[in-house]
Amino acid sequence: MANQGKSRQPKYQAIASELKAAIEAGEYGPGDRLPGENDLMATYEVARMTARQALGVLQSEGLAEAKKGAGVYVRDFRPLRRQGIKRLSAEQWGNGRSIWAADLGDRTLDVDQVEVREDPVPDHIAPVLDIEPGAPVCVRSRRFVLDGKPVMLATSYLPAQLVAGSAIMQTDTGPGGIYARLGELGHKPVHFREEIRSRMPGQAEVDALRLSVGTPVMLVCRTAFTEEGAPVEVNEMTLDSASYVLEYAFDA
Repeated sequence: MANQGKSRQPKYQAIASELKAAIEAGEYGPGDRLPGENDLMATYEVARMTARQALGVLQSEGLAEAKKGAGVYVRDFRPLRRQGIKRLSAEQWGNGRSIWAADLGDRTLDVDQVEVREDPVPDHIAPVLDIEPGAPVCVRSRRFVLDGKPVMLATSYLPAQLVAGSAIMQTDTGPGGIYARLGELGHKPVHFREEIRSRMPGQAEVDALRLSVGTPVMLVCRTAFTEEGAPVEVNEMTLDSASYVLEYAFDA
């Protein structure tokens, strides 16, 4: 039965599986060039489209990346393990550390393309923040770059009247970030809700995250609540799925 199932596997998937096994076995290390389309055509006696699809599978799974005019290479990048619960503890941001520091270890994360503005609240955000349609919100948009690779886009929405005149309206919010500043304003977040889904990216997301062809994105929408249950921030995050492992550790 197993052999019959294998025989029904499309050729490009079978080739991709063999290449993945070779990568896992160390035959191809980070930065190594993988066999090209011509090599795969000759080795497996397949058409060019089949060889191209096989390499495409590795790129869509984040194992390889194409370099224009040079071929397809094993990706020299370790996925970031996002500690979904640890990073949001008050012990983390309450002591002046960035919530992202919980994920990084000895790696370097840069935040670029930071934009802070006041806009009317988007229609889908108003009911989540429990504010009137069209009410002003502080919008904080930024891109996160890990080891030189863009990995996430994030946009936070906060009621403008709540954060007016605070460092939250500045590009640099200071030690502990948004949540530490909310605490200083008397609106300390004590409860969080995250919703996660996945889809294929739009062209703007492909460009901003430098995504390989066929790579999906993960969408994380986090809402922060005060002790009284009032929502104080909605953060919409778009993650390169090949750059992240989402980890949630908690007691039964």
